[in-house]
Amino acid sequence: MRIVRLDETSRKNILADLLKRDPNQYGTYADAVQNIIDTVKRDRDKAVFAYTREFDHADIDLSNIRVTEEEMEEALKEVKPELLEVMKKSLKNIQEFHEKQKQYSWFDSKPNGTILGQKVTALESAGVYVPGGKAAYPSSVLMNIIPAKVAGVDRIVMVTPPGRDGKVNPVTLTAARLSGVTEVYKVGGAQAIAALAFGTESIPRVDKIVGPGNIFVALAKKAVYGHVSIDSIAGPSEILVLADESANPRFVAADLLSQAEHDELASSILVTTSMELAQKVSEEAERFTNQLSRTEIIRKSLDQYGYILVADSMKEAIETVNEIAPEHLEIVTKNPFEDMTKIRHAGAIFIGEYSSEPLGDYFAGPNHVLPTNGTARFFSALSVDDFVKKSSIVYYSKEALYEVHQDIEAFANAEYLTAHANSVKVRFEEEES
Repeated sequence: MRIVRLDETSRKNILADLLKRDPNQYGTYADAVQNIIDTVKRDRDKAVFAYTREFDHADIDLSNIRVTEEEMEEALKEVKPELLEVMKKSLKNIQEFHEKQKQYSWFDSKPNGTILGQKVTALESAGVYVPGGKAAYPSSVLMNIIPAKVAGVDRIVMVTPPGRDGKVNPVTLTAARLSGVTEVYKVGGAQAIAALAFGTESIPRVDKIVGPGNIFVALAKKAVYGHVSIDSIAGPSEILVLADESANPRFVAADLLSQAEHDELASSILVTTSMELAQKVSEEAERFTNQLSRTEIIRKSLDQYGYILVADSMKEAIETVNEIAPEHLEIVTKNPFEDMTKIRHAGAIFIGEYSSEPLGDYFAGPNHVLPTNGTARFFSALSVDDFVKKSSIVYYSKEALYEVHQDIEAFANAEYLTAHANSVKVRFEEEES
């Protein structure tokens, strides 16, 4: 990994380098994605089946696109009991964490006859995209479905690409069943996003689409936003470790590589005040890379987007963290809780040397669907809030409105909206005459 002394120029160059990974920069794919969306919108099931044959090499039609109860039962039998127990423990932690996020409707009444409030209502339906193929991501299934379930969403639909045999990975199906999914459809890619957004003969439309995917999925979600709500346009994964001389270099190196193995565009960054730690972490990272199974991917990721940044002070180090606004932030310093209070921008914060990032990916309970590419400056982790909407409640008695009607009319007339003013004025014509 490259060791770089921090200064204004290096900071700007690194930020510019990281932003190259932003899905919004991949305009070359946009036309292809839009063509898929337009075709699905026009031809509906016919297009979905055709694209599934073309991209996933699976023969899917109206008779088998929806996963049956029998397929769910069969999948459950194929999952190792040990893994099933781990998934159940993880599910319990995730559910308990998200239960604490629930908000409730509230009303505030005043003696003059005014009642104001907020009505919290769950979305009617949500679509969850889960990557498919040879890999299985049960953790992603749990993280996307459970907050929707806790929020009270009536209909939770999962879409995922089938294998060539027309089946869905049994671990993925079992995670969906444990989480409380309503329906599962065998379709992936941009065509799945289009089907969820506009509906087809076999897949009714949803109100919101969440879940990770490749660049085609990310761009498709961006393209249908407005027709439906989406969680975010996810970019490649990233980790930043903030450390001082007290950190264990083996732990830090291991944690950096845990994200580098995702793909070649993943980013792994150490920001430290210790040059000695920087050199030891670089050595340990090289040693681990040669031992791990995804060596080639890790090496490409570190070569392109791996950095060890050495700051002159902890103040400078924290400023750099806030500028990068990482998806995952680990704080491994002498005073991690104190340093945590100075962090303004991070998707998830892991404190101390025994809170490694994979703990959050799989088990702790907080959601692992996090803002990437610096969007932690204004986005949050996926939560129950993503699956509810809030309606304002306004009630005024005649007496309460009379007290303020002239103020409202004056405001409306100042904006030359006389119909607005008249809407209030007509209610008190007799009293004013």
